[in-house]
Amino acid sequence: MRVLVIGRGGREHALVWKLAQSPRVDRLFCAPGNAGTAMQAENVPIEFTPNDFDRLIRFAKKERVGLVVIGPEEPLAHGLTDAMQKERLRVFGPTKNAAQLEASKVFAKNLMRQADVPTAEFRTFDHPQPARLYIESREYPLVVKADGLAAGKGVIVCSTRQEALNAIDRIMIREEFGAAVGRQVVVEKRLEGQELSLFSLVSGRTILPLPPTQDHKAVYDGDQGPNTGGMGAYCPAPIATPELLQQIEEQVLVPTVSAMKHVRMSFKGLLFTGLMLTSQGPRVLEYNVRFGDPETQPLLMRLKSDLLDLLEAVVDETLGEIDESRIEWDPRPAVCVVLCSQGYPGPYVKGRVIQGLEDVGRMTDVQVFHAGTRREGDVILTDGGRVLGVTALGDTLADAKRRAYEAVSRISFLGMHYRKDIADKALLPPPAPPPPTPPALEAL
Repeated sequence: MRVLVIGRGGREHALVWKLAQSPRVDRLFCAPGNAGTAMQAENVPIEFTPNDFDRLIRFAKKERVGLVVIGPEEPLAHGLTDAMQKERLRVFGPTKNAAQLEASKVFAKNLMRQADVPTAEFRTFDHPQPARLYIESREYPLVVKADGLAAGKGVIVCSTRQEALNAIDRIMIREEFGAAVGRQVVVEKRLEGQELSLFSLVSGRTILPLPPTQDHKAVYDGDQGPNTGGMGAYCPAPIATPELLQQIEEQVLVPTVSAMKHVRMSFKGLLFTGLMLTSQGPRVLEYNVRFGDPETQPLLMRLKSDLLDLLEAVVDETLGEIDESRIEWDPRPAVCVVLCSQGYPGPYVKGRVIQGLEDVGRMTDVQVFHAGTRREGDVILTDGGRVLGVTALGDTLADAKRRAYEAVSRISFLGMHYRKDIADKALLPPPAPPPPTPPALEAL
């Protein structure tokens, strides 16, 4: 079979890397790809544009592509799946209607409310002034979310009322993330706890959860600084006990998939549920409708079964015939550390020479997934905010972390930035609770 992966990031390199291991893949293409995908696939210089699907469709038909795997959210939100299916191409990825789960925060939150899925208390607004009045009336920290796609940066976690008011101005007045993206906002109560990422393959009524992962969104150590697309991840997440995963399946996954079917937007693809594990139980933060980046990298490092079989089962609606116990996973955990350009998630410089990749390539059970890279002659240059995802397997989570950072120490480029605490949430003991307040002395 010939397979085409669409996208250019670390997630797409991980998909290409894993699909290349399938004995059934005859030729593998990636459009447009990066310097890493070119090592396992044929890069195709076709960029996705929202109003021009024809070049990708013509290429897929000309090359007799048997399966198209859409990596990023933007092509899904603009209906590339629908356009390709009309041309009788087999596509892994939900339709435009179903992709609203990610493309519209307002749609997603309203669906959660209708399906009684546990989530934070929220209100939606299409004008800044009512949003400001609502914020002024709240006595707790808030999160302000732009309605549309904003490359993972449209969610602003606020500690003070002024920060929330500033977020409204950034999204709705200054339109920092785009005019269409900021037409509506969601203002919700800020939840406290640990975040969990849960990927599930969904086809028809069948839901197949994959091993849980934990991402690190904030740019600096200790979850400080602005949100990014993700600074690192590990898999599996020890905090996700079998009992917790069963609760999430019953209270979140099944109601969500059923609600989508009820509104005639049946979901078929990869459902990525972002959760906050609060003291009151799991709460849904958001949905994504594709593999996450960087969670995909440690997840696929651990997958030993053929990824093509799983993706095809979703497309052909035979997922229910797969025995979950026969999907083979490496028992060892994996840790991914993302290396970024200086300044990310703000403005950054491209074109800096990356050194040390050949050295890391000789390490066992370590894989460098390229994200923002390009090749010029014999050198590989930075070409994005998130540049590389250095991923390692280890006998324990601590060992996987040690090996990932050992690999990171061998790589360098001017201005390279990365977090140094990936996986510490699972490795370090939780902070001690404050000492109890001594009881007041009884009056004599």
